[in-house]
Amino acid sequence: MALLSVQDLSVKFKRRGLAPFDAVDGVSFDVEAGKIVGLVGESGSGKSVTSLAIMRLLPKRGNTIGGVVDFDGTDLLRIPMSQMRDKRGADLAMIFQDPLSSLNPVVPIGLQITEVLKRHRGMRGAAAENEARDLLDQVGIPDPTRRLHEYAHQLSGGMRQRAMIAMALACRPRLLIADEPTTALDVTIQAQILSLLDTLVHEHGTAMIMITHDLGVVAGLCDEVNVMYAGRTVERADRYEIYAHPQHPYTNGLLASIPRLDSPPGERLHPVPGSVSDNIPWASACAFAPRCSNAIGDCRQQSPEFKPAPVGRDHLLRCFNPVEPEAVGAAAVQQMATSPIPPPSNKEQLS
Repeated sequence: MALLSVQDLSVKFKRRGLAPFDAVDGVSFDVEAGKIVGLVGESGSGKSVTSLAIMRLLPKRGNTIGGVVDFDGTDLLRIPMSQMRDKRGADLAMIFQDPLSSLNPVVPIGLQITEVLKRHRGMRGAAAENEARDLLDQVGIPDPTRRLHEYAHQLSGGMRQRAMIAMALACRPRLLIADEPTTALDVTIQAQILSLLDTLVHEHGTAMIMITHDLGVVAGLCDEVNVMYAGRTVERADRYEIYAHPQHPYTNGLLASIPRLDSPPGERLHPVPGSVSDNIPWASACAFAPRCSNAIGDCRQQSPEFKPAPVGRDHLLRCFNPVEPEAVGAAAVQQMATSPIPPPSNKEQLS
């Protein structure tokens, strides 16, 4: 049974003199305890807005949120805000994209962690400080006693991100949302952060939503991948299936655009043409049609349904003219082998 079940989530932003903008349009997915679900897509695809809507961190005015966010039998969109504040930190936690702007610049790191412990676990004084020190040590920050009294600007990018993770894990939440946790980090620190998150989830049974634009990041981390475009999910499958048989042209484009260390010198990258703003409203067509090399007449005349893909198990797709899997399957499988962290050994491997 899913710990978190998001059903038909929609977020509309009001615009003065213009029609409302559908930032999230009917997104649904489930997250089970001990599993990692990835939300993948370019900036502007609705990933972060989805996470902010789940946590109810969007502004009170200027938006309309619909759907159901069921967390262990409780609809988070319907409970009073006071009850939601009790759940944040205790049951749900979020690692924000930029720790330097998310951390308070005038408050020591240790005090920011102990505030969470005081609010949700009732810890005080030396007990809270010792717990904060242990949390910093658990996430791999060297000399945690000294770091407790330092400020965000005194830490490196990797340490700030680890401090954010320590704060998020302070109350041992049951659901963790990681919004681009490796942005602006070098590949060595990126691999360490991803490995740390993977270990924490599988050892403590935490459910996690990983938000990223990079399919290479989720290759060795996520159990299920949801590819989003223009506010809707266009493809969903487990990570092995989606890398072995990517069906949607957008998923194929994201895979093809990843730089490869084993590519011959001088080989050109293959970016997805156009930009996120080059789209058609989902209500009347496929939003990706203006950028799609596989577009046919139906793509510009009607909206595709989200239904089982032609090949693969538990593979859902929103496309009239899918990509031939043989053309990209081998390259996608090889991309998994060069992902930032290796797949867990207890997972089945691609045949």
